[in-house]
Amino acid sequence: MALEPYIDAHSHIWTPDVARYPLAKGFAVADMKPASFTAEELLAHCRPAGVGRVNLIQMSFYEFDNSYMLDMIKQYPERFVGTAIVDPLGPNPGAAMQDLLPKGVRAFRIAPNYSKLPPARWLQPEGYAAMFATAAKTGQVLSCLINPDAFPEVDRMCKRFPDTAVIIDHLGRIGVSGTIDQRDVDALCALAKHPRVLVKVGAFYALGAKKPPYLDLAPLIHSVVHAFGVKRCMWESDCPFQVDRDRYVDSVALIRDRLDFLSRDDREWLLTRTAEQTLFKPLG
Repeated sequence: MALEPYIDAHSHIWTPDVARYPLAKGFAVADMKPASFTAEELLAHCRPAGVGRVNLIQMSFYEFDNSYMLDMIKQYPERFVGTAIVDPLGPNPGAAMQDLLPKGVRAFRIAPNYSKLPPARWLQPEGYAAMFATAAKTGQVLSCLINPDAFPEVDRMCKRFPDTAVIIDHLGRIGVSGTIDQRDVDALCALAKHPRVLVKVGAFYALGAKKPPYLDLAPLIHSVVHAFGVKRCMWESDCPFQVDRDRYVDSVALIRDRLDFLSRDDREWLLTRTAEQTLFKPLG
């Protein structure tokens, strides 16, 4: 049976079965909102909207224990790949990355909170250097959950490791405050000078006016697509947060139907082909 055509480049899942999949230290069941968002619940949102494959993002509740995500990739190998989290301050993060490659892990979430350094220095730990070097060899990708104040460190590391593919999640979280600062847009677009930097275009529920149909984000998306090109941009929903207040299809529809500066071919790259080539191609 053919899968639905689109790919969601970024969605989280978790299970209320905390006996089998315990939460990391510092997290409680009360932190899980909604209480359940399993792989099956995600697919119930995705498939009616034409989304057949998803890049699962390890949820912070589990920190470095990727077990639930890995089990769902194993259960639905035709539908899921994963973005895991490994400890950049651990003994050998590069080896951990390689161990996860045959299990369907195509990317790794990196963020300042895991390096325990401020955004201006967040990529300085040697563990992150090891991760950049390993990704260049394996073809895996490093996926950055960052704000604009962390862009300069990405720029520095991309100069040092030009063969490493890097994704900026959630349009660099520009507009989270409700206001889109052009200086932040320019800073994100400046990263396009690095050929292996890509951008996830999504989390619309959290940016700008934060209301569907999200057309206030059109200038930001236009700037990013123009700077990076559609072959380096991929759509994401950021579920379950997209469906906490809005609908899944609201996010899909902005790219599929509403941005008049996108051609049919552009939409295909954003909704399917970029994620397919970056995250779903065979590696190793």
